Amino acid sequence: MNPMQNIRIEKITINIGCGESGEKLDKVKKLLGILTNKKVVITQTHKRTSFGMAKGRPIGCKVTLRGKDADEFLKKALDTVNFKLSKNIFDKQGSFSFGIKEHISIPGVKYDPDIGIFGMDVCVSLERPGFRVKRKKISRKVGKKHLIKPDDAMEWVAKNYKVELI
Repeated sequence: MNPMQNIRIEKITINIGCGESGEKLDKVKKLLGILTNKKVVITQTHKRTSFGMAKGRPIGCKVTLRGKDADEFLKKALDTVNFKLSKNIFDKQGSFSFGIKEHISIPGVKYDPDIGIFGMDVCVSLERPGFRVKRKKISRKVGKKHLIKPDDAMEWVAKNYKVELI
């Protein structure tokens, strides 16, 4: 097989939305810091919502993992869903996202009464070698044969992480 066709994890984004700023947001930020040992970024509203939230208000936190950290976290996250994923969670670019209902279901995480229990979204972006041409200043297109299709991503996840696709 051509080494340029190998699929790898570009990044994993872990997102927890709490819907408000204040004490709850601080707990979420602390939790993500404990889970990943990485810098936590606060997410804000982009426009006024129908629920009356003004533009620019903090509503959640996220962390981006790459490399070995991403691989290790993905194994733990897949363990919480019993290594079973739906085929519907894969998008046209081959990336996939799934939710974790309670963070205490992640292996090695203990309940902390000061933080409480939060759910989170795990978004996995996949790429092949050569995808960096999309991110260059002079943007180029990635060829059709080099793009990751949903079937390729499903096969890769099933093979590398022994995930059962439902």
